[in-house]
Parts: sequence; C-alpha cells; structure tokens
Amino acid sequence: MSESSIALNRFGLGARAGDAAPGDGKRWLLGQFDRYDPRPPTIAAAPSSATVAVALVDYYDRQKALRDQYGPRKQLRAAMAQGVAAPPMAMPVPPPMSAPENATMTATAPAPMPAPLADPFQQARQMANRDARQDYAASVAARMNQSLVTETPFVERLVQFWANHFAVSADKLEMVALSGSLEFEAIRPHVLGRFADMLNAVERHPAMLIYLDQAVSVGPNSQVGQRAAARGQKRVGLNENLAREIMELHTLGVRSVYTQADVTEFARAMTGWTVAGIGRGPGARLAGQDGAPGSFTFVATVHEPGDRTIVGKRYPAGGEAQAQAVLTDLAASAATAQHLATKLARHFAGDNPPPAMVARLKAAYLQSNGDLPTVYRAIVASPEAWATTPVKFRNPWEWSVAAYRAMGTRQVQPGAIVGLLNQLGQPTWKPGQPVGWDDITGSWAGPDAIMRRVEAAERFAARAPEVDARALGAQLFPAALTPATAQAVARAESPAQGLALLLVSPEMMRR
Repeated sequence: MSESSIALNRFGLGARAGDAAPGDGKRWLLGQFDRYDPRPPTIAAAPSSATVAVALVDYYDRQKALRDQYGPRKQLRAAMAQGVAAPPMAMPVPPPMSAPENATMTATAPAPMPAPLADPFQQARQMANRDARQDYAASVAARMNQSLVTETPFVERLVQFWANHFAVSADKLEMVALSGSLEFEAIRPHVLGRFADMLNAVERHPAMLIYLDQAVSVGPNSQVGQRAAARGQKRVGLNENLAREIMELHTLGVRSVYTQADVTEFARAMTGWTVAGIGRGPGARLAGQDGAPGSFTFVATVHEPGDRTIVGKRYPAGGEAQAQAVLTDLAASAATAQHLATKLARHFAGDNPPPAMVARLKAAYLQSNGDLPTVYRAIVASPEAWATTPVKFRNPWEWSVAAYRAMGTRQVQPGAIVGLLNQLGQPTWKPGQPVGWDDITGSWAGPDAIMRRVEAAERFAARAPEVDARALGAQLFPAALTPATAQAVARAESPAQGLALLLVSPEMMRR
C-alpha cells in the first residue's frame, strides 16, 4: 500500500470518486483538524435529545392518562377479554338500517361482526415505537450522509471510534431514538478537545444515564432511600452499572487498578445524577419538573451522603461535585492512558497493538493532560500505523461507507441504510452490550459475512452500470491496486460485474 492509499483508507473512510489523491498523506490528515465542523447541516438536522425527550414525555403522559381512566393495564385487559370494556379507540358498531315498509326482502344480510376492542395502552406503545424508529433511521442516515460528504474523513473516523468506545445500544424504547444523539451531542463537539471533557459530556448525557440505569440508582442512606426502606420497598436501591462501565470500559480498563469496592463507592458517589422528565425510578420521578426534559440534573434527595475512598483517594462529601471529582481523576489516570492507547493502536495498527506504539500514545496522553489532538498526532507519526500491508479488516459500517464513497454517492435514504446495516450484521448503535462492537478481524471475516457483502455489492453495481471499475480502482487505491484485482476487474463480463468485483476485492475489504 502507498502512503496515499493508507491515508485514504486506513485513516480516512475510503476515497471518493472524483477526488484527487493526497500528495502528502500525513499533512493531509493533520490538516483536517482545522477544517472539522462538529455540527454540519447533516448532523444539525438529525433528531436531538431534547426533541426526543419531548416525544417520550408525551408518551408517558398518555400512559398516565390511560391508567387514570382505566386503572392498571392488567385490569383493562381482563375486562376487555370479557367484552365489557369500551376504550375510546374502539370503533362502535353502527345499528342496522331499517328497510322501507314496502320493500320486498328476499334474503337477510348477515349482521356485521362487532369490531374487536382496541387496547389503548398497546396503541400508544405502537405509536411511540414507530416515532422512535423514524428518529433512529433519520439519525443513522445523518451519520452516513455526513461520512459521504465530509472533507475531514480522518476526524469522522475518530468520532465513530469514540462512539463505539462509549457504546450504548438502541434496544429499549427510550434508547432507540436517543442513541444517535449521544454521538452527535457529546462526542462530536469534543473529539478534538480533552478526553476529560468528552468523558464528562458522555456520562451526563441522557442516553448514557438511561442506558446504564443511572436514573434508577438511589443511595440507601439518602432521604428517598430511607423512606423506601421504611415502607419495605426492596426494589429501590443502588445501581452500579454506570460506575462499573466507566471504570471498566470508559477509563481504567478491565482488571486494572480498581476493585469491586471502588465500583460500589463510585456508584454511591454518582447517586443523584439523573435525567429530567424521561428517566425511570424514584430519582427520575423526583427530577421530573426540574429542568427541560432530557437534560442532566442532580437530585440531592437520592444522593448517598458521606465521604468516599476510590482507587486509594479520599473524596469528601460534596453532592454532585463528588462524582465529578472522581471522573476528573479517572481521566488523568495512567491506567486510562494505557487503556485508550491500546484501543487506538489496535484500531490503526492491527488486532495485536504494537507495544512500542502503545507506549508512545500513552506518553502523549499523559504529557498533554489528555489532549486528544496530541494523541492523534502521535498516531500519525507512528511508523506502525503506516505498514504497507493491510492491518485491519473493515467492519460492515466501514465497508458500507467506503463502497458508497467509491461510487460517488452523496446521500442515502434512512430506510435503505438501516436495512443494509441490518443485513450486514452491524446495525448502527446496536451492539447489544456496553463494550461496543468488536474491533478485530475475526468478528467480521466469516464466510457468511463475506457472502452478505457480495450480495450487497451486486445490488450496488446493478444500480451504477455506467461506472468504469477499471479506472475507479486505480483512483480508490493509488499505487496500491494489486495486479490480481486489476486483472479480475478488466476481465469482467460487464461494467456492473467489474464494479461488484472491485467492491469485494481484498483492497476494499481491508485497510
């Protein structure tokens, strides 16, 4: 691989049809820092957490009104099963029309069957799910369309790297529409800033607070916790999910310098961090009117009082500031620097991160106090990241972006891109676990996964029969297209077949 091809494909998102190859790959990458726009039109038009929160509040209000009218849903469904309930959404059966007195009746028409009773709770849920899916699809399309038109593909790759590092999963109703806003609102603005600032923005974002159940966490000795204990409410209590994942995944790294006791103490420090209007649990209900729906808020009455000792350091009682101080120290930790350096080296230099490169990135992080552009410059300066043989296998998202860019596509429709990523096995923002999607070849290079890409490539090529794949290959992989691929494309029976072969060539599959 040439330097230009590595810059375009390993660091960038793949060459775009019609663009000139960079003459100086390293300068081209670093020059993108000054041109990056954290909120371009494609992203600004996507659903925000604020608009999603308003829709969720409206759904919650409808559910409450139905409970007030019919009582618990189980009670309503039991009544409907006996045919004695008539919810407002049920269609009444009109009475039969009387025949004129002098009419001759030769046959009796069958009486119309009564319309089935509709479950208003289910109807409200279906409407909320439909709206959430539309917002999700719009956000996925915004992410893809920005990847297709961006003039700063290296920075866009970094945004997507950090979105997977701080993974949420769009599985529950609240998360389906919120998942994209975490990337757009908490990661994009800080991708060229300090890691501590990104960390702070992520952990305060409603998507993360809801996904990892922070909104239901209540300090046992808080005012609310003590009242709940007096009433025997065993389901009200401390939730450690967010504290654990911050330490294990977001900062220090699994099996590093913390213990289970540190996780529990950090979880106690974080009690009170919640979301206004749209979270669940006592903390969220208490926060309900305090702030705009979806905004971060601190609820003192669910915060666990007292000093904390976490990873060997004492943090005095201080409400919201206590957990904030812990976050600041976690961001500055040498263990965090090691964890992040390892993941970045794996992403840019291979599944087995080169130790020398990891050490270089760790030093850059610590010496700059977590300044991310300093770390990125160290990546670009690392010879291991410029190995002339491919070091990574593109995952389905990366391959889809590269294929669209190769064909000169500037915009995709929401339904099309959601369907494609589902078919390829990597639905956007749906890894199903906080650790995010795997960043190793073995997870994406199986025979079935390859066959799905072949099928997708054939569909792409069928819609672009005018593309000359022979000329395109040299442009996509400057001074890096192998003779075997060039020959296969040249011998194709049709231009469409040639393009399909190029889109599933080793050069396109790997970077």
